Amino acid sequence: MPSVPPLAPEAAADLAQKFGLKPDEYAAALAILGRDPTLCELGIFSVMWSEHCSYKSSRIWLKTLPTKAPWVLVGPGENAGVIDIGEGLAAVFKMESHNHPSFIEPYSGAATGVGGILRDVFTMGARPIANLNALRFGDPTLPRTRRILDGVVRGIGGYGNCVGVPTVGGEVNFHPAYNGNPLVNAMTVGILKADRIFTAAATGIGNPVVYVGSKTGRDGIHGATMSSAEFDKDSEEKRPTVQIGDPFAEKLLIEACLELMATDAIVAIQDMGAAGLTSSGVEMAGKGGMGVVLEMDHVPQREEGMTAYEMMLSESQERMLMVLKPGQEHIAEAIFHKWELDFAVIGHLTDTGMIEIRHKGMTEALIPLAPPESQAPLYNRPTEDTPHPPPLPPRADPVGLLAALKTLVAAPDLCSRRWIWDQYDAQVGGQTAKRPGQADAAVVRVEGTARALAITTDCTPRYVLADPEEGAKQAVAEAWRNITATGAQPLAITDNMNFGNPEKPRIMGQFAAACRGMAAACTALDFPVVSGNVSLYNETEGRPILPTPAIGGVGVIEKLADAVGLSMPEGASLVLIGHTQGHLGQSLWLREIAGQEAGPPPPVNLSEERKNGDFVRAQILAGTVLACHDLSDGGLLVALAEMAMASGIGARITAGGDHGFWFGEDQARYILATTHAPALLAAAQAAGVPALLLGQSGGANLELASLGAISIEELSRAHEATLPALMQGY
Repeated sequence: MPSVPPLAPEAAADLAQKFGLKPDEYAAALAILGRDPTLCELGIFSVMWSEHCSYKSSRIWLKTLPTKAPWVLVGPGENAGVIDIGEGLAAVFKMESHNHPSFIEPYSGAATGVGGILRDVFTMGARPIANLNALRFGDPTLPRTRRILDGVVRGIGGYGNCVGVPTVGGEVNFHPAYNGNPLVNAMTVGILKADRIFTAAATGIGNPVVYVGSKTGRDGIHGATMSSAEFDKDSEEKRPTVQIGDPFAEKLLIEACLELMATDAIVAIQDMGAAGLTSSGVEMAGKGGMGVVLEMDHVPQREEGMTAYEMMLSESQERMLMVLKPGQEHIAEAIFHKWELDFAVIGHLTDTGMIEIRHKGMTEALIPLAPPESQAPLYNRPTEDTPHPPPLPPRADPVGLLAALKTLVAAPDLCSRRWIWDQYDAQVGGQTAKRPGQADAAVVRVEGTARALAITTDCTPRYVLADPEEGAKQAVAEAWRNITATGAQPLAITDNMNFGNPEKPRIMGQFAAACRGMAAACTALDFPVVSGNVSLYNETEGRPILPTPAIGGVGVIEKLADAVGLSMPEGASLVLIGHTQGHLGQSLWLREIAGQEAGPPPPVNLSEERKNGDFVRAQILAGTVLACHDLSDGGLLVALAEMAMASGIGARITAGGDHGFWFGEDQARYILATTHAPALLAAAQAAGVPALLLGQSGGANLELASLGAISIEELSRAHEATLPALMQGY
């Protein structure tokens, strides 16, 4: 078959630069080809070697993370991680970013982020049962921030609600560092039988390669490249690089894929995500050590006159690539046509080790398959350590404890997220046991069993900025605590590493230190990394985001009936677990009340985290704990207020201390509500776990001994008012 002529050398070099290839990377591509590239070949190299697809700046550090445990069935490298949850079942989960698209087109960017992560999970053979998200926005008083927030929330809700997967949890932070670059990290969890895991490794010479789902258009071309570069003042005009999603087509695709997976027809399956047909074709054949021929004439298209280059790089949504067993095409075709989805045999596997792209009787690309992955650039970039902040000098209390509390519960980072979660359907599917606002982690039933999963997303970016290693430790530890606070056993994490430009040593130093902190915490807590995503170049006009290694954690509780939440009953004793030293560095009290972001973040003692958390979980499972809340943003008094607002019941607190005691953000701490206080305190002493009786629940006020009281109704009004007031008119 004749080949299309290669690009002229000068034109090819110019296009390579526009496509994001560095001069040495382009030279390496030429060496692999042994000639000048065609447009299609240049496009393939540019997306496969983009930061988004190749992890060329991060791989060296990601390899230091712990990824193995007896319960880990599939670790990093597949579409999603898989862990054993007992009774022959497994949980499949992953978190991914859609940051750049969500800045350019908030609704579609966020919606297609949800769609993409759903496909990563059901590609493995799992039925998705829960969505979560981790969102960061800029200054909430800015009109642009409010516009982006509105679009992102509507996009997440619109897609998840329509596809029928509940959005059960997440987190939202605000900071001016995200003014030009919001973060939209989406997480999905699914369930499958542990002996029915599907992977992307394609095998079998001559086996048919099949395209299923929606038609291919020109949306999203070079989306992976766009996500691998800094923003500039014109970035909001890049709407053609943002994909358009269709949740109803996604729902059909889920059902069709799961129906086909119940047969014995599939050899391998891969979502067409970033880089579309290019990444799915290269990864499937490459992982199986095969070659592949793809016929572009057979690709279902929704636009006329599409070129091979456009079809290979399109990131149109709701599409999958499969390799089927010979003779099984008719079974798959009948299923996908029943669900009113496109089905087409677009190629076959070979033993050549090459990817060959054909279109209109011409060979548009002929590339050795191994090099785009095995010879992808790998950089050990220079790093610069973040200086340790000086200790925070003593800070006087300028407003008083109760006034500070009312301000904090209404602050953007602590106020009620009801305006957001009311736009999400947290109950669709009927398996959500503890939804947003009811517990530190979402709790979702595992249908057909007594078990449940506890799921959370966590990170405190201001800690990571001040001390990347300690801040990343804290992100892992808080995810572990939030799962523990429900009574579940934490099992594994997925991560979403959101950082600035890795070519700047200061940013690369943040990334390296964060990986060290995560590795230490995951090891100490037996909480391995099984999947994840890296999003770099989160900068606009040279201004980086706060370093944000978002952590998604999953745990299991054998009996859903044992799980606890935040809501406490009347007459319970409130017990504080963990040391309180009054650490105010990088605290929300310091920022919101004293007007400063300064000092080191709270230190994370991993042995204390493990000991205190194991004790708390054992007490919950023993039935002595009626409610539990971990302490994080805002410290002890905010945690007490959150429990009171969740239950509508106040508390009389007899313990006391200064504002550091009440608002310090010391780690490894929990509040337990119990009717067995003497026994619990004795058990804590025997275990060497610090425990302090704070007071009793009851009444309509939060009362601090000799310091006054504030009504729960007044706190709740302040807590609930912030986001609706900010978003009035949206």
